[in-house]
Amino acid sequence: MRSWVARVIATVGAALVVAAAMASQAWLDRHFLPSFFMPRSWYVAIESVVRLTVAAIGMTLFATRLTLARLLTGSPSMTLRVVVAAAMAVGAGEFAMSAIRVRPTEWLLPGEEPRRQPDARLGWVLAPARTGHRSVGGRLIDYAVDAQGYRVGRADDAVDRGRPTLIFAGESVMFGEGLTWEESIPAQAGAMLDLQAANLAVHGYSTDQIYLRLAEELPRFRQPIAVVSIFMPELFGRNLDEDRPYLARGLVWRPARQASHLAALAGLLVPYRRIETVEKGVDVTREVLGAITALARDRGATSLLVVPQFGTEDPVLRSLRERIVPLDVPSLLVPLDPHWRLQWDRHPNARSAHVIAAAVAARLRVR
Repeated sequence: MRSWVARVIATVGAALVVAAAMASQAWLDRHFLPSFFMPRSWYVAIESVVRLTVAAIGMTLFATRLTLARLLTGSPSMTLRVVVAAAMAVGAGEFAMSAIRVRPTEWLLPGEEPRRQPDARLGWVLAPARTGHRSVGGRLIDYAVDAQGYRVGRADDAVDRGRPTLIFAGESVMFGEGLTWEESIPAQAGAMLDLQAANLAVHGYSTDQIYLRLAEELPRFRQPIAVVSIFMPELFGRNLDEDRPYLARGLVWRPARQASHLAALAGLLVPYRRIETVEKGVDVTREVLGAITALARDRGATSLLVVPQFGTEDPVLRSLRERIVPLDVPSLLVPLDPHWRLQWDRHPNARSAHVIAAAVAARLRVR
């Protein structure tokens, strides 16, 4: 019995060492996507530390297999009790967490400003007709939202959907996280072109949510001049989430899929993605970007996809961008200084927003 246990421990240890050796950076890049909230250099460093830790655990198990086998077989009843207790703990944890509402990955904090509310088709939208306040980088920022759910300068400054309008669709970057209304990309571009700007962006949106919201709202504008959307390879990972309504291949709408509570927590801590999942996400995102262009074209509006790029583009991010953004989708790559971000945040600061807005305005003037 003891020798059998020792062999099992040795096998587990050897497997961990082999797994650490096989998990090359290329393999990790295929299964762990870039993060918007963490520089890639940090991401690679963390992955390297984890690989070394796994290898060290494996070698320790292999080296101490006889000692561990002796401890485990010295008291079989205690070992059995430990195994049973561990299994029960997992079951109890799942049961306890079932009483907690597991929120979508991109909307974990319900009271966060700008305030959001559930939406059956989109997952969530901005709470209309209110002004929220949030301290960002030592500044108190007002987030005013009109009765239609668009960000505006003041809550009573409703967007007039009958006027010629620049329509901006996106997520927190396009919304203007940490920026005043006047500093946001839509407001600055609208002022440069002397046109009304409608900011349809909603925090935490994936590319397919951006499309779904645009498909709902665009028909309500009588004179859309341009539709400006946004894509960042660092945010591609959220396109793979299925814990909120999402689009499958063929732009087929699907309701949210809820994984087990422990699995959801594990996925949040270790965002491993299967190759098949990533490939499906690439295909769907390409379809969605093409569909956004078609929506604008069908309404006689110019379509423009903004792709902000902080610093020198990493080869992994470049490869992802080139695979996803179709050549027939009018796009604008905007280089930005990597330091032009909010303090203690990764979102663009007012200077970045100005550069993006100026690039958008210049492109739209030409068109």
